Amino acid sequence: MPLPQTEAPGRLQAELMSRGLRMTHQRRTILSVVETAKQHLDASQLLRRARKLDPKIDRVTVYRTLGLLKRHGLIDELDLMHIQGEKHYYERRPQRDHIHMACLRCGKITEFESDLFDRLKGQIQRDCQFHIVVTRLEVGGYCSQCRTSAPSK
Repeated sequence: MPLPQTEAPGRLQAELMSRGLRMTHQRRTILSVVETAKQHLDASQLLRRARKLDPKIDRVTVYRTLGLLKRHGLIDELDLMHIQGEKHYYERRPQRDHIHMACLRCGKITEFESDLFDRLKGQIQRDCQFHIVVTRLEVGGYCSQCRTSAPSK
């Protein structure tokens, strides 16, 4: 499964505008980078990509925009099994929750969607009388390429 799914720029901007938030040129640029990313980006990667489009964008603007998007539930912050140390990665909140599978050897991240996962969330809500708003699940292991040379557990 590709990771993460990209979409045409504009959805995050439209969401923020519908909530009465101001859209600066720099904010639009950062939103475009988030929406069109073909991989999970950390803040430094996001800054580098945004600066290619607008060299005036600074680190503070990136972090403020990420904070705004998190507060409004439009992006998720992931640690992806801390494969790259204490880095945090960002992706737009997907339409459907998915599982992140991290290869502990090569660092490859794969996303997996499952009807069973969706049913499990429904069962949790029913059995525990708990309304789920966000779900994040990360699984660490070995991808098919690394599995043959990995120690068994």
